[in-house]
Amino acid sequence: MIVLLSVKAGLRAAEIAKLTWAMLLDPSGEVGSTLEVRDEIAKKRGGRGIPIHPELRQALVEARLLCKGHGPLIRSERGGAMTPMSIVVWFSRAYDELGFEGCSSHSGRRTFIARAARAVHKAGGSLRDVQLLAGHRSIQTTQRYIDGDSDAQRRLVSLI
Repeated sequence: MIVLLSVKAGLRAAEIAKLTWAMLLDPSGEVGSTLEVRDEIAKKRGGRGIPIHPELRQALVEARLLCKGHGPLIRSERGGAMTPMSIVVWFSRAYDELGFEGCSSHSGRRTFIARAARAVHKAGGSLRDVQLLAGHRSIQTTQRYIDGDSDAQRRLVSLI
């Protein structure tokens, strides 16, 4: 679930740690279609709504069946909420065990933003939509996540 929240919703470690079921459930108590990152858990109080990816939604529905659906989504082994630092450490250990170098708790978020930027035109959107999903105040911050692709640039120029 932690990985899906990072890669499929672009959440920061602190947002993953502080996410509660109330931010995921609709009024009927079922997993909704939008993940609500409330101001109180978002960096610089920049809350936002993120449509829930189908893979993440399926995992949430399955997790919802196993719990009461209130309180923190991600819990420690003792049952309480994890801290942002514990999420960072969790990612570090997972990447170490997998032999991945240069990865951090932010890698999934970076992947989410980069993939969204590459695909946004297929959805009829713009880089502004990616900025809003990422919760960035500045489009320049979003642009730092996006690497250029020289092959794509050549294809683009040939279309003009």
